[in-house]
Amino acid sequence: MAANQSTEWKAVCEKFRLAQNLTDVESKKDPENNPFRSKYKARDLLKEIHCSLKKIDIGDEGEVDNEADCKSGQMVDGELENDAGKACAGDSPTGMSAARLAVIEYYLGVNHIETEELSAGEQHLMTCMKLVDKCTITQENVSLFIQARNQLGILWAGRDEIEKAQGFLEIAESMYLLYMKEDGQAPMDLQDFFVPEGEELSQQERTRRFEMAYTHTLYYLAQVYKNLQQYERAGQYCHSTLQRQLEYNQFVPLEWAINAATLSQYYITKTRYMEARHCLAASSVIATLAGEIPSEAAAKESEAENEKREELLQKRAEIARCWIKYCLNLLQDAKKLLEDNIGELDLDRQEELMRARRNEEDEKEKGRKSAVLFGSSDTFDSICSLEEKVSSIFPLDFDEARAIFLVGQSYVAQAKEYYAMDGHVTDHIEILQDHSALFKVLAFFEQDLERRCKMHKRRVDMLEPICNDLNAQYYLLICRQLQFELAETYYEMMDLKLAVADKQDQPDVHTVKKFNHLCSASMKYYQMFLDSIRSPEGKFPETIEDDVLRPALVAKFRVARLQSKLISSHLPTQMENLNLSLETYKFVVQYCEEHPEAKQVVETELELSEEMVSLLPLKINRIQSRMVSST
Repeated sequence: MAANQSTEWKAVCEKFRLAQNLTDVESKKDPENNPFRSKYKARDLLKEIHCSLKKIDIGDEGEVDNEADCKSGQMVDGELENDAGKACAGDSPTGMSAARLAVIEYYLGVNHIETEELSAGEQHLMTCMKLVDKCTITQENVSLFIQARNQLGILWAGRDEIEKAQGFLEIAESMYLLYMKEDGQAPMDLQDFFVPEGEELSQQERTRRFEMAYTHTLYYLAQVYKNLQQYERAGQYCHSTLQRQLEYNQFVPLEWAINAATLSQYYITKTRYMEARHCLAASSVIATLAGEIPSEAAAKESEAENEKREELLQKRAEIARCWIKYCLNLLQDAKKLLEDNIGELDLDRQEELMRARRNEEDEKEKGRKSAVLFGSSDTFDSICSLEEKVSSIFPLDFDEARAIFLVGQSYVAQAKEYYAMDGHVTDHIEILQDHSALFKVLAFFEQDLERRCKMHKRRVDMLEPICNDLNAQYYLLICRQLQFELAETYYEMMDLKLAVADKQDQPDVHTVKKFNHLCSASMKYYQMFLDSIRSPEGKFPETIEDDVLRPALVAKFRVARLQSKLISSHLPTQMENLNLSLETYKFVVQYCEEHPEAKQVVETELELSEEMVSLLPLKINRIQSRMVSST
């Protein structure tokens, strides 16, 4: 009787089914104090199968009765191993015998890896490959070739041997491509080697599993290229992985959505905003496939519903934060294109870019987009609809910038629903900082100075209460960031008010009062930042740490400028302010003289400080003369 029809063969197939069930199903129920119980049972069955296979294949030449001869599932019959090596095709009788033994070696290898016995796992996988490494690639063995190399790639990557992992995975990739070019039919799945006749997987299921194995190859290669700092290739492989997961319906919605949102952030760093937007739109749409967010009431009644609610809210908030970064970076990159050497909108450059946009053809963009589309027929329209709600090209005027700003702001509100101040302090503040940055970059596009000032006031209103309430002992770094940003914001508002006042013949009392308030508020926050650098005894450091060197010296420089800008009709007050300003400018100059390495960090500020140290004494002397003459 043929082996695959015998009673003995049916027993082998049943043992294999039990081993698979123990590995995939029963192991999930194992107790914490014996987490590998089911996998050990599966291993014993796999070893028994290995011995049974050798019995069946040796046949009349002699039986293997002693399981000790099957040392840890390894072959002991060198003659069979050599015959397998001579096999010219995976579907030859000897080739099939070797392939079955190789499949068992593969599963023993995976089993040992899953029970954290990596060296033994590696040994089984290498034996698996040795058994069939001289066979040609056929429908019978191509899936085994690929999956064994996938596992070895993962194993070596886990040991930080990235280049070894790369070698196994790239061979797996080339095997897939060669097979698809020369054959392309649905190959045998590993489980097909151990099922009774007539119970083989369908062609469709074989194809699905084979494509899944190759998708895993691409996924692992993406990680390998990322670790090798080959970011362009990593991005390409990640994108291909996501495309294939959708195509073959091999994805968990929230996991896929987060991976797509993460990929968008890579595209943003490359200013490829069309691809970034597409990833984010797909991410948002696919995330909805995870289901509706359970209500608070339902979450209180069921632990499962509570966990689902928490996960859905968190993941959707994470995606919203990626949308915020998209909008913010798109606006900031546009600002870099449009600003002049003092950071203002260059109107000539703006007109030049608008003219170029009107003239340029969009065929290149269309071609690029066609290569990166995600989605099935069910989701494609939803993804395109979401894409249309926000631009992927650089905004060139206020209206275009505002449209992007509003999308970003809507995602700020969505992200804050989950990342509330109560329980998520750091995340909540980071979102507020991004919201502030959105207002800041939008203000760049606004040419009306009063409206620009109001946008900066919105920044102050959202950050100031948080800054004043936060405990600097626990959140020192965040407090410093907020103090510096608030100081800068008031500083920008002061400059705007100064520009408005310059257009007036004589500023009125209200304007002067407002201007002085902005100067004082900016100085206050710069001083708070500088005070945070002091020792517990209140002493300012003789040598400022590198991470705060530039901000500290910039803060000193700006405090000096602000002190000199304060408006007062009282000459003694003017004298006092200018003397304070002079002392602060001197600090910057003296520090750089004593610490030459600081000069290149604040080159511009140092040059202006040196100039003011020369000019201010003249101004102070003139005021002093006026005071003497008026007495």
